[in-house]
Amino acid sequence: MEKEDVIVPLDVPKDKRNKFIENYLKITLNSGRLMLFAGDQKIEHLNSDFYGNGIHPDDSDPEHLFRIASKAKIGIFATQLGLIARYGMNYRDIQYLVKLNSKTNLVKADQKDPTSKQLIDINQLIEFQNNCDLKILGVGYTIYLGSEFEAEMLREANQIILEAHKLGLIVVLWIYPRGKAVKDERDPHLIAGAAGVAACLGADFVKINYPKQKGKESREIFKEVIKAAGRTKVICAGGSSTDVKTFLQTLHDQIESGAAGNATGRNIHQKSLNDAIKMCNAIYAITIDNLSVEKVLSLWK
Repeated sequence: MEKEDVIVPLDVPKDKRNKFIENYLKITLNSGRLMLFAGDQKIEHLNSDFYGNGIHPDDSDPEHLFRIASKAKIGIFATQLGLIARYGMNYRDIQYLVKLNSKTNLVKADQKDPTSKQLIDINQLIEFQNNCDLKILGVGYTIYLGSEFEAEMLREANQIILEAHKLGLIVVLWIYPRGKAVKDERDPHLIAGAAGVAACLGADFVKINYPKQKGKESREIFKEVIKAAGRTKVICAGGSSTDVKTFLQTLHDQIESGAAGNATGRNIHQKSLNDAIKMCNAIYAITIDNLSVEKVLSLWK
């Protein structure tokens, strides 16, 4: 991918267009596809993703995330600002995406509709970046579409996108249909609608759950999602840990159906450091290098 191939939104000021293009090419590794290593679950899922049966002891230390991100092939590492502030001084080569909102999973959707408010604003983020000189190339924000609080999250997300683009930063929206009004979070038509919302807000990438519908192949119904997103590129959430072959085959199907990358957390960091690095490199090989699953598995072994 060359500079002239990057579509720069019109809300990026003329004096920041080159910065936006530079950041876009960096996080997509000049491919147009995003390999996002997600490390925001320590708020989202508390310690359940980092300690317990089937989780390698390496994962109990928060620094495990940074060790992986510094040694593996990834496009960008997404996590909260506090963790970056605590560990970033030892990991200056990592490209960071700062997650601007988060919530825990203690209050369930059947108790109260989910909401996730902004923790820091863009000005605070830029002040932090100026003081520490880390490679912060983008920001992320979660919207729970269908929640009774969706209007607040939609407005916050829109304001974040406008402010981030003013500075040439890339924006990834996490959008999940969730709440008492949502009967099926994996409904393909609903997920396509969520992708369309991301496009309307002006996001550069939208992270969604891979759709599921009984009797239909996900890779076929996923095509509605890709079309609905338009020029906003779609990446899929990695979900809970599964076996390597199944995960890589699903990822390959997503890419073949039009996904512009992936956002993977648990399927990477719940492994030992060595296996987590191998998993990142396998994901990279499919996402960026377009290798087959068979070829990647042979390299894994």
